[in-house]
Amino acid sequence: MPYSYIKNAGKFLCIGRNYMAHIKELNNAKPTEPFFFLKPRSSAIVEGEGPILIPENVTVHHEVELACIIGKELKDLDPEKFGPKEALDSIDGYALAIDMTARNVQDAAKKKGLPWTIGKGFDTFMPLSKFITKTQIVDPYAVELNLKVNDEHRQCDLTDLMIFPIHKFISSMSNIMTLQPGDVILTGTPKGVGPVRPGDKVEAWCNHKGELVDGSHMKFDVERRRGFYAFKGEP
Repeated sequence: MPYSYIKNAGKFLCIGRNYMAHIKELNNAKPTEPFFFLKPRSSAIVEGEGPILIPENVTVHHEVELACIIGKELKDLDPEKFGPKEALDSIDGYALAIDMTARNVQDAAKKKGLPWTIGKGFDTFMPLSKFITKTQIVDPYAVELNLKVNDEHRQCDLTDLMIFPIHKFISSMSNIMTLQPGDVILTGTPKGVGPVRPGDKVEAWCNHKGELVDGSHMKFDVERRRGFYAFKGEP
């Protein structure tokens, strides 16, 4: 099944600030080592399941990313021995992901030194593509990430711009928490992030060495979320 990897995922881990131009556009500090946060499985949504939902008074930004799906248990990896080949051998496949971020909620949490969980964890805040095989993406650093909002092409950059390559952040993560088969790692977003509002249409896809990656193309409508949550300036 093209989406079975989502149900099999034990955890979704997201690398933060892994593209320099994106760091600059948000006026963030460049990290000296990989850092990451978690998103809940309930944030996952696939094409055809419904729209991306925006809560009341929340400013939401899109962040398109390549996701790696772990294929074996990884624990306490030696960063001097775990290199690019070992990293590729440990990956079962890929997916395209959009890390939707409630930017004003996240910013309020940052100012108080609080976790980002709310700003990253709303339902529908992680659109995911179909499973992409390693024969489709032979070189994960030759992937062009693309995202449009309505007719505006906002994000278009190659994954070779990552600050921390895949083997670096996998080995770093493995020394904090065991990575298990099925875990999904979002590898960071390039520049061009921006707001998404109810009524918008979001489209994302990726190319590998100039060719569209089959199964990566996805489209979502954006609607207002019904419910009792409304951001009031406090996380």
